[in-house]
Amino acid sequence: MNTDEHEHVIEVTGLRRVYGGGFEAVRGISFAVDRGEVFALLGTNGAGKTSTVELLEGLAPPSDGRIRVLGHDPYTERAAVRPRTGVMLQEGGFPSELTVDETARMWAGCVSGARPPLEVLELVGLARRTGVRVKQLSGGERRRLDLALALLGDPEVLFLDEPTTGLDAEGRRDTWELVRTLRDRGTTVLLTTHYLEEAEDLADRLAILHEGRIAATGTPAEVTAAQPARISFELPEGYFVGDLPPLGELGVSGHEIDGNVVRLRTRELQRTATGLLVWAERAGVELRRLDVRSASLEEAFLGIAAREEVAV
Repeated sequence: MNTDEHEHVIEVTGLRRVYGGGFEAVRGISFAVDRGEVFALLGTNGAGKTSTVELLEGLAPPSDGRIRVLGHDPYTERAAVRPRTGVMLQEGGFPSELTVDETARMWAGCVSGARPPLEVLELVGLARRTGVRVKQLSGGERRRLDLALALLGDPEVLFLDEPTTGLDAEGRRDTWELVRTLRDRGTTVLLTTHYLEEAEDLADRLAILHEGRIAATGTPAEVTAAQPARISFELPEGYFVGDLPPLGELGVSGHEIDGNVVRLRTRELQRTATGLLVWAERAGVELRRLDVRSASLEEAFLGIAAREEVAV
């Protein structure tokens, strides 16, 4: 097997998935994921994330297009792919009467070359809960158990479907740190999440799905750069927007006024902020409640959804 760190571990070309009745959930998407990369799939409800991930996991054949995971078709060559992948579903469905330890040992018996169950339980913070029955676990602890079982086979490729749902802030951060550790060891991670902060913090690259198509892809910084930055401030008493330098010369692409509060949108944040502050210095005024910030992934996400809705 090629161990080049830039090898495409996941390759998707022209992927389509059509359900009975003709509903097209995935509409010809293409992307690739490199070895040792965390790739996030984001999207609104019904965007096609789960449908895409199920195809990548080999749970169903695509209606059209091509998928390769570790160089193989995950559906027709499942025996070659499954032992090298780990899957964390949104819902594990464990036998409720088994203990954590019994569940992990049972699962280890179904995995080729399984790691010691206690080892993975320690990784996810469940080492002290081994004797507790699954039905007595909190929702967050069940998610930790889901993750532990996905790691039992020491997978080369790890699929994480909403991995931190139900976790508290500490549990979420611990999971993020574990994902980073796995990535640094060379594990390729494909992640779906509703937490945009999670994607922004963890993902090396991401794709935003909307209505079955990829609406944006790239690094988090590249995706957010497509959205304008924002500057807001209170106009000094006795001043009006017309007293400011010409907004076009400041690189402002749009603005709003709410009472004496001005909100500017710009794709040239440094130029706009510098021009505004130079004007205030020369005028001898203070711009109160000044707030300068780049676009967030959340704004990019909502902007894509809004733009697509208008286009429809």
